[in-house]
Amino acid sequence: MHSQQAAATATLSAEHGAGRPHGLPGDGGSARTVYAYATDPEASLPEGRFVEEVRTELRRPTPDTGDGSLDSLVGQAADWAVGERERYLTLAGGEEGPEGHREVLVRRAALGCAPLALLSGAWLQWLSAPGNADDPLVLRILALYASDVGAGHPAASRGSAYLELLRRLRLAENAAPAARLTGDQRIPDGAFRLPALLLAMSRRPDDFRGEILGADLCLRAVGLLPALELVREVLPTETDWATLDPADRREGEGPSPVERCRAAVDALVEREGERGADAVYSGFRWMLAGLQDWSDALHAELVAAGDPAFDMAELMRLRSREGAVYHHQFLLEGKPLARWLAECRTDPGPLLDVLARSRLVKPGRSGASSLVRGLVGERGPMFRVFSPEDLTVIRRWIDSLPAEPAGPREPQTEPEPEQGPKKPSSGGTRDPLAAVVGALRAGARSPGRTPSGLREAYHLLMNRTDTPALRSWAMEYVAGWLARSGHGMDRTAMPLPERWGHEGLRPWLQARHDQHGAEFEENAAVPLPSKEAVVDDTVQTAPLTLIDGSWLQGFTDYEQASSAIGHSLFETYWDELGNGEPHLNHPLIYRAVLKEMGVELPPTASAAFAQWPGFREESLELPVYWLCVGRFPQTFLPEVLGLNLAMELSGVGGTYRRARLALKSYGFSTRFVDIHNTIDNVATGHSAWAADAVDTLLASLPDAPGPGARADVWGRVRVGYRSLNPPRTVGARLAARRTRFTGRRR
Repeated sequence: MHSQQAAATATLSAEHGAGRPHGLPGDGGSARTVYAYATDPEASLPEGRFVEEVRTELRRPTPDTGDGSLDSLVGQAADWAVGERERYLTLAGGEEGPEGHREVLVRRAALGCAPLALLSGAWLQWLSAPGNADDPLVLRILALYASDVGAGHPAASRGSAYLELLRRLRLAENAAPAARLTGDQRIPDGAFRLPALLLAMSRRPDDFRGEILGADLCLRAVGLLPALELVREVLPTETDWATLDPADRREGEGPSPVERCRAAVDALVEREGERGADAVYSGFRWMLAGLQDWSDALHAELVAAGDPAFDMAELMRLRSREGAVYHHQFLLEGKPLARWLAECRTDPGPLLDVLARSRLVKPGRSGASSLVRGLVGERGPMFRVFSPEDLTVIRRWIDSLPAEPAGPREPQTEPEPEQGPKKPSSGGTRDPLAAVVGALRAGARSPGRTPSGLREAYHLLMNRTDTPALRSWAMEYVAGWLARSGHGMDRTAMPLPERWGHEGLRPWLQARHDQHGAEFEENAAVPLPSKEAVVDDTVQTAPLTLIDGSWLQGFTDYEQASSAIGHSLFETYWDELGNGEPHLNHPLIYRAVLKEMGVELPPTASAAFAQWPGFREESLELPVYWLCVGRFPQTFLPEVLGLNLAMELSGVGGTYRRARLALKSYGFSTRFVDIHNTIDNVATGHSAWAADAVDTLLASLPDAPGPGARADVWGRVRVGYRSLNPPRTVGARLAARRTRFTGRRR
């Protein structure tokens, strides 16, 4: 196994084994911390106390109006949104206010909505899993989510449209990936609270399915976030506003997102009864109350921003910590500027007052003020300290100041004794997610159960959620499987070329397809397998085929599903599950064939399925690998891309055609192999997409030696390709065992 991959495997295995979430950010505020961690596609959030604290937050008292029905709540949310949009539009009305005031409102509104709008719909990302991929309710939800991410197209998600808006406003420097948004101090902490908790719930879908759907229904009933109506009024053509509206259908779609979400909610309530209804209502009420509180705070901020002094105070507060390190010799009214800045961290008002009275500022005349002239010029002591946007804020503030009063300026007084910055008041506002962060940092109460073998692992891996023990086991299993796959690879001929070329894989793909066709013709005279052999092969392949696409489950993650590499992988996953249509769902089609053969298997997610005595032990080896590697779309990205290429190409043109002959000869449906031979085609199908995904990754890498460069990553892709059918020699299995043992020791 490659050194970079081995190091990542050992590190992650050790962290997960300890039961603590890996990569948890530092203390940047509880909502920001949860938001940043929960955007990680490999995030694992603990059960127990963490789930309890999230539930506590969801149950906080909310106003109960209307008749309590879901229809009433939907109407209440829609009515509130209409009134709230009008309230924001009033702020943008006319041309009154200081010059640049509308631009300030637009900038603040866009930033305030960013944490939610950049990930619009992301909370649905894990509601599908290998164990429920044939569930009609899950397929409904997946169809709704596929619309949100713009399935099949890069940068087509609702969040991508918002990112484009931020780019046009030149506010996107911290917006991609979304986790970086937490470092943007222009965004209030409160803007992260709702999306942070939603994303956290999305990582525990089995615990919060009803609450997630209730919150999603609320957001769709609200539609375009009210503050964005102000932005649309000022900038009507700057982005695709229909895409930004989660209530608006995408091109070519049928029922509206609100109707589709409501249908999913109704199906859940019908299935789970009162318990499901309570969860949906809880999520809806929590979201509506949260939106109202957040929108009130954002509106108040925009009203305050009508005074240029508000913007200036915020700017001084944000820059004060860095500035306090300097300016100890520069006095303002007898006190070092460094001390003014230190105190500014908690109260910027006094600094603004003293600056307004100083010789640095000519009230009403920013063009004559040295604060934005000589001091920040290329020879000035504050060159490049302020960005162009910052300087605009300072100029607006200076121009808003009344004409300077007569009389002396900067009275000289004795310096006051040096004091430190004021400490924040202990009576500040409650940090709503502090307990959630505490539970997240504490991790799982226990590591959980390590699978006793392949059958138990198969069952435990059916869900998205896991335990530290299961996660560590999965990481070790992948490491061992890849070590086996890479064993002796340099000494053995394999289909993928030794080096990747700039022409990409399409020519190679066509050549392999031609070879498959030739092999099919050459084997035309070979007798077909017996009926018993066909049935046995179909049964033994069931643990694999009934989790079709599970190696790609990590690419349902929001930012992965619409990325340059991941969009085609999500579309492949989406196709395997039938694009939301049960009659096209591959696991359901396969079960129909099994039924024709007289085989009725237990539900795929049940323990009874994994323990079914008709499966041979070796029939679970590859499926368990799929289930494990699919949980790590970033750690094993090259290997997953190689595996995906091998999988999608494996039957096209040859194996599927021969399987069709065998099934048809014994009177069984050929639909499963027919549909795969078409959708996996090498021109416009899954095989072509798989090759393109590899090419996209490799083309972006430097052609240099060392880990992470093109040759190294191509080697990992080749190992992934071989992992579909790794060598079965004693040496290869020993390599796998050594790697897993080393991982446990670390």
